[in-house]
Amino acid sequence: MEEKLILDGSKVLWHKERIEQWKRGEKFAPITIDCALTTKCSYRCIYCYGKMQCINQSDNLDKETIFNFLEDAAEIGVKAVSFVSDGESTCNPNLKDAIVYGKSLGLDMALGTNGFLLKDEELEEILPCLTYLRFNISAGEADRYAYIHGVDEKCYHKVVETMKKAVAIRKEKNLPVTIGTQMVLMPELADQIMPLAKLGKEIGVDYFVIKHCSDDEEGTLGIDYSKYDEIVPILKEAEALSTENYQVSAKWSKILSHGKKNYCKCFGAPFILQMSGTGLVAPCGMFFNEKYSKYHIGNIKEKRFKEIFESDRYWEVMKSITSEEFDPNRDCGTLCLQHKTNEVLWSIYQNDEIPNPVGEKPNHINFI
Repeated sequence: MEEKLILDGSKVLWHKERIEQWKRGEKFAPITIDCALTTKCSYRCIYCYGKMQCINQSDNLDKETIFNFLEDAAEIGVKAVSFVSDGESTCNPNLKDAIVYGKSLGLDMALGTNGFLLKDEELEEILPCLTYLRFNISAGEADRYAYIHGVDEKCYHKVVETMKKAVAIRKEKNLPVTIGTQMVLMPELADQIMPLAKLGKEIGVDYFVIKHCSDDEEGTLGIDYSKYDEIVPILKEAEALSTENYQVSAKWSKILSHGKKNYCKCFGAPFILQMSGTGLVAPCGMFFNEKYSKYHIGNIKEKRFKEIFESDRYWEVMKSITSEEFDPNRDCGTLCLQHKTNEVLWSIYQNDEIPNPVGEKPNHINFI
């Protein structure tokens, strides 16, 4: 089956104008910004990268700060904003208004969430404004869900009902929004692959994606990437459940990479920028910890995002992670958000040629 959604790759080649600006050494706006509206979270997932950042749960970003950020993003040419990053944005009461306002500014909007705090009436308002809604769920059985996500079993049942409601609203209103689920796969969680694949199909979501678990450069989570090789048969069994209307995809290129990168510079950050729920602007979510302060650019609580973007500091930091002194295999965590885009840009850098994208224009093109 030809996959309708690119879930293990990069869409950066569909934004040739930004790549050309990059090649010419010009300043250019991010295509996508991945951010959170808080660092708070209602869950305590065993694989959480955010808990390694040693960031105290900060106050929610206030409505004025959020709206100012969205206005600036739209003005400088950002195409899409996804509320994901290092906090559960449903913990911020301004989330609904932020999604609606961002859409009104012409931005493509998306939300990744555990779904527990989403209310039915909020779904009615946000689904028409979202390009995609992704439920982050790593177990298809209540008892395992409780263990993996650090919550009560009742949370599993609530989230399943919320997923069903979202699908029903989408169908009733004939909305174009994509609804999917994502599993963070630690090798020891392989028993939940098939229950989740079957659950997504039963509920009627559009896709189920199985992704690797990112670890930091010190191996704090202790992920043994070689053990992913043993799970290949289960992943293929899950993908076999795909139909014309339901796509099951493992992120093979990352799952089987053993945590290694084949590029020596990070070129992807200016194309897909990350921001913390504290308001911190940094090239990558793996740099939110204070020990990476040399990569911290500014904070939207203190300065308008446009001012931060136009500052010398912004471009100095972006250049620093493409210098000879920076080694992505040594100086940052494994398989980051920018990984696939970095692979594409590294190839362009080495060959001095921008290839044409292959195939038809993909869905969600602005979420690269």
